[in-house]
Amino acid sequence: MKIISIDKNNIEQEHICCAIGNDKVNQSRALTKKNWMKERFSDGLVFKRLDDRGKIFIEYMPIEKVWKPILGENYMVINCLWVSGKFKGKRISTELLNECINDAKKQKMDGIAVVSSTKVKPFLTDKKFYEYHGFEVVDSAPPYFELLVLKFNKNAKNPEFSKNAKQGTCDNKKGFTFIYSHQCPFMEEHVNLLSNICKNKKIPCEVIHLKDYKEAQTKGSPFGTLGIYYNGEFKTHELMPEKKFEKFIEELI
Repeated sequence: MKIISIDKNNIEQEHICCAIGNDKVNQSRALTKKNWMKERFSDGLVFKRLDDRGKIFIEYMPIEKVWKPILGENYMVINCLWVSGKFKGKRISTELLNECINDAKKQKMDGIAVVSSTKVKPFLTDKKFYEYHGFEVVDSAPPYFELLVLKFNKNAKNPEFSKNAKQGTCDNKKGFTFIYSHQCPFMEEHVNLLSNICKNKKIPCEVIHLKDYKEAQTKGSPFGTLGIYYNGEFKTHELMPEKKFEKFIEELI
């Protein structure tokens, strides 16, 4: 099993798992993600994947510059750990997690933090996986987010969700608010689709594109890459297809 690191020296030649098709749409997605990554390497971003084609990677960075509403010092935060399809059940997730653990220890960090959920949710790694590897829940945010930590220094202060995340609200109190970042290459087109549905239905909506980690830490959802709010309250982080979102609207209004 060979794991490779994507950095500024090889990012143009290597794929980044999320969007690996050769069609124009996936090429555009990959470019969006790679541009975001290039600007984050100096902040300590690490992206490692199995040397194969598929969704088999881990991405993490120091908490001080993380694009999530998490506060703390000297922790590594896992942005995304994704192993899918034929690669499941082969301990690849554990190997990728160990890469993060080893890197954090080399940097003399106090531990690793990750956002999961009370119950299994799309696009969030099941917290049972992390608990199996020694992580413990140290904080929560509505309606279902949990912050888990694996401590190396038992005396270190726990990280926590920001005040905004714990409130589960946004400033706009009228209609939908979509808050997203280019950390995930699918978000912009997805948000455009959902916001157009709102506009066609004459439902007020606001789109907020997070441009830096400070915005993400103060305005972003605990999921980080996407937050969908209605009348100022957080509702979901889920990427929904058109018909599912229309049903979602019907249930809200």
